[in-house]
Amino acid sequence: MIDALDDASDLDLESFDAPLIEASDLARVHDPRYVEAIVGAAPASGRLMLDADTFMSPGSLSAARRAAGAVVAATRAVASGQAERAFCAVRPPGHHAEPAVPMGFCIFSNVAVAAHAAQAAGVKRVAVVDFDVHHGNGTQAAFEGRPGLFLASLQQWPLWPGSGHPSQAAADNIANAVVAPGATRDAWREAFSGLIDQVDAFGPDLILVSAGFDAHVRDPIAAEQQLEAEDFGWATRAIMSVARARSRGRVVSSLEGGYDLEALGRSAVAHVRALSEG
Repeated sequence: MIDALDDASDLDLESFDAPLIEASDLARVHDPRYVEAIVGAAPASGRLMLDADTFMSPGSLSAARRAAGAVVAATRAVASGQAERAFCAVRPPGHHAEPAVPMGFCIFSNVAVAAHAAQAAGVKRVAVVDFDVHHGNGTQAAFEGRPGLFLASLQQWPLWPGSGHPSQAAADNIANAVVAPGATRDAWREAFSGLIDQVDAFGPDLILVSAGFDAHVRDPIAAEQQLEAEDFGWATRAIMSVARARSRGRVVSSLEGGYDLEALGRSAVAHVRALSEG
């Protein structure tokens, strides 16, 4: 993916190293006892199974702290006016990690932590748009009932982790929408447009994006959707239309899923290109 972004000659991107997240920032979302347990469990060798899908090996803790740190640093830069938009090319992803539970490759809830950090920096209303093929259950857990925060999430149903259907109980600041396995690209766009209308009505001062590209037709983990790279570009332009109207164009995006390297590269370029259009 990084190579694909570097090879896109029309993109004029500035790169930054990802800092390590501070414990005080993680504590805005995660139980300090959970953070202490993760830090204490980090293996010096081999692999440690956290759940059926989530492992730690030497270097995993640093990677997780830098992934969350990157999104928080980018969010603070955008909130303060040092930057207008940012894309955080990080792994591990974060939107499945709940306040005290690692899950689905995720250790820390990167975007949720950044949203809370934005509020601490004075941003009153923060919206997250999540278009990963899987529901962002961790973000929802960190947002439900919290004033000034709004989550709009589109996911396939049925699909792991089994949450995110509009019929399931959720707080008023959560908007979930679903598409069926094998849904057409037009059906996905229609569902996404409905969510974007709700984000617009919320009137965010800043938009964060959980940019999962695993709804791409080539993806090996969730290969039941039909999206191509241009669909993610279209979705990003829809987000940007709200950002220009509501949040002075301020958007921070963070990588979530996407596991076919060719599809991931093409989709990320389409996404970042749309972010860069202003």
